[in-house]
Amino acid sequence: MIEHRQILRLNSAGHPTGWINYQVAVKLYYLDQIVYECGVSSMKIMGGYNRLTGLRSSLNVNSIIATRNLHKLDYSSFTPTLNNNTLFMRDANKCLYCGNDFSHRSLSRDHVIPLSLGGKDVWTNAVTACRRCNNHKGGKTPEDANMMLLAIPFSPSRVEYLILRGRKILADQMEFLMSHISKNSPLLERYKNF
Repeated sequence: MIEHRQILRLNSAGHPTGWINYQVAVKLYYLDQIVYECGVSSMKIMGGYNRLTGLRSSLNVNSIIATRNLHKLDYSSFTPTLNNNTLFMRDANKCLYCGNDFSHRSLSRDHVIPLSLGGKDVWTNAVTACRRCNNHKGGKTPEDANMMLLAIPFSPSRVEYLILRGRKILADQMEFLMSHISKNSPLLERYKNF
């Protein structure tokens, strides 16, 4: 469905900056803000009819577009907003204590070092936990609760965050994004055969 199609927006240097909908993309085309296009997929947007010629306007919108830079992005200091949806995606809907997969409703955010013990609500201190494990751990550290973590929590880079936030990522968009993540990324193995 065209309404739900996401367009990957890049800056003019080719760095991914975010997802936009087709309406924003059409506006960028109209304002002559598109520097170049990448990828192989596109969608045809049909416009109105010209009163004099009777011809209908149309625009091909590419799935990946680079736009003129209005401001510089600092990739080194990017820290994405921590929310449960993206946290659960980062951890693949898996409890990082028992290792089982769960539905979104059965998961919760656990703070490795509890807030009551001075822990922070940040990516590197938050993990996905099933409700049972989170209740069992309580306000203790993993060591005190005798519950070891299966993976080290990490803060996603800008590109990793775009992958985690993408709803329906097209193959050419995923290929482009995967080419921009670190070879050490925990997401690389999970999405390499997307």
